[in-house]
Amino acid sequence: MTAPSTESIVQQEHAQLDYSSSMSYGDYLHIDQILSAQHPLSPAHDEMLFIIQHQTSELWMKLMLTEIGAAMTDIRADRLPPAFKKLARASRIFEQLVGAWDVLATMTPPEYTAIRPYLGPSSGFQSYQYRCIEFALGNKNAAMLKVHAHKPERLALVQAYYDAPSLYDEALRLMARRGLPVPASHLQRDWTQPYEASDAVEDAWLSVYRDPEHHWDLYQLGEKLTDLEDAFRVWRFKHVTTVERIIGFKRGTGGTSGVGYLRKMLDVVLFPELWRLRTDL
Repeated sequence: MTAPSTESIVQQEHAQLDYSSSMSYGDYLHIDQILSAQHPLSPAHDEMLFIIQHQTSELWMKLMLTEIGAAMTDIRADRLPPAFKKLARASRIFEQLVGAWDVLATMTPPEYTAIRPYLGPSSGFQSYQYRCIEFALGNKNAAMLKVHAHKPERLALVQAYYDAPSLYDEALRLMARRGLPVPASHLQRDWTQPYEASDAVEDAWLSVYRDPEHHWDLYQLGEKLTDLEDAFRVWRFKHVTTVERIIGFKRGTGGTSGVGYLRKMLDVVLFPELWRLRTDL
């Protein structure tokens, strides 16, 4: 028996084929605008990879900010189950970003050297969405605001994340509302300052982890936050490894020491008590 042709299959399925008066896939997603946003400056073949890797990463970061922001809203409203879903999604987005480094790592040092002069001082270090993610997760740094000062609308967005409580701050405030002994120093503080670890906060988390059945949703929240930082650490490690593989220890285009700077960032701990308590349980 002869297999039906692909054309006949489409006809049998009654698929809509005329979109002259209705919204198509490309219309909905604005595909033409997205696919026309790549403008290589060099004659090198590999620059398209460099551009698309960073543009797609920015799209994933946009979604991550959406998910983290919505999770924080849920936590403020004591809606933890939907917050868990959003935090899990944010962790999966980091996995996508790790995979993007694997694609970029196919670029060899000579291939990157061919496009580097065309990049000028532009650098991923200047990503305002990444800065918002860092601030939302509690890694506050006033010096980083200056990077965005030349674009007032972007600075305003980054400043808003800088001034607001972080995801972890919101988690601690929730714990206090539940009656756990979170110190006032960590509930009413200058949100623009980097978070400082506290023995009292660790004790509050230990109360949760020593009786997970009684504090089940807070216990789950602690693990979702740990998942998120775990995924962020993997992304940071893959970032530094990819950069070292491609440019070695050359300085970054944005003026940092490159690999040296990225290695220092590996030491940043976002939710310190959630890691320390594992030793003290």
